[in-house]
Amino acid sequence: MSELRGLLSKMVTALSAEQAIANYDMVLSDHRIAMNPLIGQTIQLQASGEIHCQACGRRTKKSWSGGYCYPCSQSLAQCDLCIMKPETCHYDAGTCREPEWGESFCMQDHIVYLANSSGIKVGITRGNQVPTRWLDQGATQALPIFRVKTRYQSGLVEVIFKAHVSDRTDWRKMLKGSAEQVDLFSVRDQLMAECKDELQTLQARFGEHAILPLSKEPIVNINYPVEQYPEKVKSLNFDKTPTIKGVLQGIKGQYLIFDIGVLNIRKFSGYDITLVTQ
Repeated sequence: MSELRGLLSKMVTALSAEQAIANYDMVLSDHRIAMNPLIGQTIQLQASGEIHCQACGRRTKKSWSGGYCYPCSQSLAQCDLCIMKPETCHYDAGTCREPEWGESFCMQDHIVYLANSSGIKVGITRGNQVPTRWLDQGATQALPIFRVKTRYQSGLVEVIFKAHVSDRTDWRKMLKGSAEQVDLFSVRDQLMAECKDELQTLQARFGEHAILPLSKEPIVNINYPVEQYPEKVKSLNFDKTPTIKGVLQGIKGQYLIFDIGVLNIRKFSGYDITLVTQ
């Protein structure tokens, strides 16, 4: 039996090149634990009750904005609404909470993509977050369709497409099994035809170089290390159940799938956790 303790962060993911299998490492402060080999084993996660802000490190009674103390949630640009809704970016208005951070995070190439997780969705991610973003969402297929110069512009493209296709993942449906395979090329071509006029207007505004269609990208297929999907999805929560112990049956998205329920690791960023393995 071994024990490792530290502050929990979202799992680090990588995609195996040979078999397109998602690989996961749990992060507890400076510890990184390979999780795929633990599938099929009984593991225990024990929350001490301490929560620390992942930005400033101070102890907080409650986690805000996915792992921050309240002051940081109110002052950091990465906690602003425009991160979730990039089309509301207010950098040009001079009201960005952290202009230098905005320049490094938002003023870089983004990818607009189609993904199949609980069904077809449109999404955006920074160019250097491919395929991490798709793994975090539990997508079984993904297809880049645009390379866009800024986060704001990618948000405007996403708004055009989400009038025709969802921009959300049904996490419960995603955790019940693999999504049925679809022809993302056909979906892309149909959307491009339906949104042609709006896209041309956007390209005329920012320039074709700023919103570049990606016509030769392949569909990325992703497999997840899951031995058994749950028939009924029951959410586990450290705030209600400090000790979570069960057989790890699989991992998908940022969820550990136990025989007793599913645990969203990302939701509990900053929690002081002890991992016990056999």
